[in-house]
Amino acid sequence: MKFFKITLVLLLFPMLISSISHKFYVSTTSVEYVPEIQTIQIISKIFVEDIEQVLQERYSPLVVLNPKKETEADINYLKKYVAQKLKISINNKPVELNYIGKEYDIDIVNMYFEIKNISELESFEIENKILFDKFPEQQNIIHMITPASKKNMILDKNHPNGLLNFN
Repeated sequence: MKFFKITLVLLLFPMLISSISHKFYVSTTSVEYVPEIQTIQIISKIFVEDIEQVLQERYSPLVVLNPKKETEADINYLKKYVAQKLKISINNKPVELNYIGKEYDIDIVNMYFEIKNISELESFEIENKILFDKFPEQQNIIHMITPASKKNMILDKNHPNGLLNFN
């Protein structure tokens, strides 16, 4: 009987553990307004494994996000996807994100963008739908820094837009 109980516990324990744990889906986007150079600087941090899955499903199963293995096509898919999912308006006008580059930090890809010629910041609106099409529980955290304030937003599939006013 003791053998039966031990065997039962050993069989059930992995199932209980796997049903309790689930993956946490999050990205962060830091936005900083630098009035001295009339620029908004943006860094989006996204887990490589998550964005790679989306790109493989959407564009090609051969997409690899790894600096030693990725192709120019892989980088273009990444830029294209983020451009479709990350939209910003400044002072109620849509603006274009200028892609600066990217770098990998272990399991995160840091993507760098800027918006030039912003002489005054009255309002900042963001739509960030990155990874919502693959992971419904995804949350995209936005950190906005200006010389006068620091503000944060959490965007999710049901609320992918955020607006900050600076008047």
